[in-house]
Amino acid sequence: MAHYQTAPKDRVPAIQKFAFGAGHLVNNLLPGSLGVFSFFLLTAFGMDPFLAGLLGGLPRIYDAITDPIMGYISDNTKSKWGRRRPYIFAGAILSGVLFAVLWQLTPENSQQYNFWYFLIFSLIYLTGNTIFSTPLIGLGYEMTSDYNERTRLMGFSQTIGQVAWMIVPWFWVIIANPNLFETQAEGVQKLSVVVGAACLLLGILPALFCKEVDQTNLQNRDDITLKNLLNNLKGLLHNMVLISKNQPFMRLCGATFLVFNGFQMVASFSFFIIVFYLFNGQYEAAGTWPAWFTTISAIATAFLIIPVITWMSNKWGKRKAFVISTAISIVGYILKWWGFSPDNPWLMFLPIPFMSFGIGGLFTLMMSMTADVCDLDELNNGMPRKEGTFGAIYWWMVKLGQGLALVLGGLVLKLVGFDQNAATQAADTIAKLRIADISIPAITAALAIVVMWNYDLTEERAHEIKEELIRRRGEL
Repeated sequence: MAHYQTAPKDRVPAIQKFAFGAGHLVNNLLPGSLGVFSFFLLTAFGMDPFLAGLLGGLPRIYDAITDPIMGYISDNTKSKWGRRRPYIFAGAILSGVLFAVLWQLTPENSQQYNFWYFLIFSLIYLTGNTIFSTPLIGLGYEMTSDYNERTRLMGFSQTIGQVAWMIVPWFWVIIANPNLFETQAEGVQKLSVVVGAACLLLGILPALFCKEVDQTNLQNRDDITLKNLLNNLKGLLHNMVLISKNQPFMRLCGATFLVFNGFQMVASFSFFIIVFYLFNGQYEAAGTWPAWFTTISAIATAFLIIPVITWMSNKWGKRKAFVISTAISIVGYILKWWGFSPDNPWLMFLPIPFMSFGIGGLFTLMMSMTADVCDLDELNNGMPRKEGTFGAIYWWMVKLGQGLALVLGGLVLKLVGFDQNAATQAADTIAKLRIADISIPAITAALAIVVMWNYDLTEERAHEIKEELIRRRGEL
């Protein structure tokens, strides 16, 4: 395999890596917090479960529509501040403020009032969040044109982003702590302000410190105006058709859908297995074990797995690193059968380093490979470059997988006979639940390996594409 030395001009300075990583921390902290806080719509604000489900699902449909639109707008923006940074700056402010506003509900309001308040502000909040997150993803794809530096940048940003998953599980404990807040509703209201303020401050850092691609050689960008709205919609659809014909990118989307969907389908199962299998349905005995399980997983991913995967990618290439890391994650899932033991709860941490190769490798490598795919798209289809649109479609696939996983995860719980109202679960139910917890992500991970097996955008090919693009643009 060919290896090329990273040129000094292609290296991303540490301050830019930290700033970009801060943006990814926000990208994880906001949806992570939203997931935890949404549980309290039921317990703290008395929302009907069906209405709470609508509040979770309807905004996701809206989000799926706005992401590609924002990607197209960002790709074609012409300003002296760049294509991405103005949106990131404004979007960070909107996301932080609106997240806090979203949760200023009170139990005393009628259920109808709280439903419409939350739905309307969810749509406004998601608009602000799309303005922030979609250009941020596109920015990452263009911060360096080097094959290996892209992996180092994405690995570093994913490490910073994992801090969110070390924090979020403890929001359950904080909100429900009577020594901190008189009611759960008060806990949600006040903690949302803290989260919103933190995301605002961290979110503007990429806009202030990260460097965009030089716009001098960017050509053929559409004019984004209300007058050209119809032509803009045609341009967006044309870009999406071109992207759908990009076979390496379709492989990335397919593999991501499989790995992430499989992981998300059983994400809540570990909590149920810990409570009902390790501690026989005694929530007080289970205590903070579920939170520690998630936190330790994030710590292992951030500080152990991602650096190893980055090294593997630079040593053997991104495709091979993905195949190996995904295969290791399958071993981790299988080890859960012995790791979850009522005789020794500490063994639950045994599979974590192996399982973490799955998600840790997925987003580190897939985001790096998507940046390579953007170069391939320019080679085949010319300008404008479409980093924002590629990023929007990729993350739309992630969100689709997440939404589908929530539905299928509930279906699996029903099929195995899980009774949410029972203090304990039947032994047969627990056995089936544990088998599903292992087999589902293992099977989807194996299928993802098959999808990526013939991925052919190697380091050597990426370098050839880079040299050809430099020649075409007339760059030195």
